[in-house]
Amino acid sequence: MYPAELVLPMRMDIAEGGFKELHTAQEVDQTMAEAEEGTTLVFINSVCGCSARTARPGVKYAVNNSQFKPDRLATVFAGVDMEATAKVREYTLPYPPSSPAIALFKDGELVHFVERHHIEGRPAEVIAQHLEMVFEEFCSPAEA
Repeated sequence: MYPAELVLPMRMDIAEGGFKELHTAQEVDQTMAEAEEGTTLVFINSVCGCSARTARPGVKYAVNNSQFKPDRLATVFAGVDMEATAKVREYTLPYPPSSPAIALFKDGELVHFVERHHIEGRPAEVIAQHLEMVFEEFCSPAEA
């Protein structure tokens, strides 16, 4: 487990972006119960400097600048929120554990998952562009 003072800036970075922090399995289950309707974006935060340092700004930029946005934003911190992270990973099966990672759920179903290897080596702008396309596909209002 990482020391609280080490991860605080990384936690605050994403929380200030509008993401609700989930610390327990119960909070994850409650959020996922709410996710039975609409869209929910879950960001699995991480200390990993090579990936998380671009994932955090990428996901925040996409949420702030996309025409279409998820209904709910949540985050867990791998290596810190152990119980919550393990519970989120149950919802992201069959994907193996990955952090950082980004999961989009629509009406309770996992519809898109960005694993660490899709984040590594990519700038925040590329991550944001990818997520904006995903939001357009899954978060746009239904055609009348």
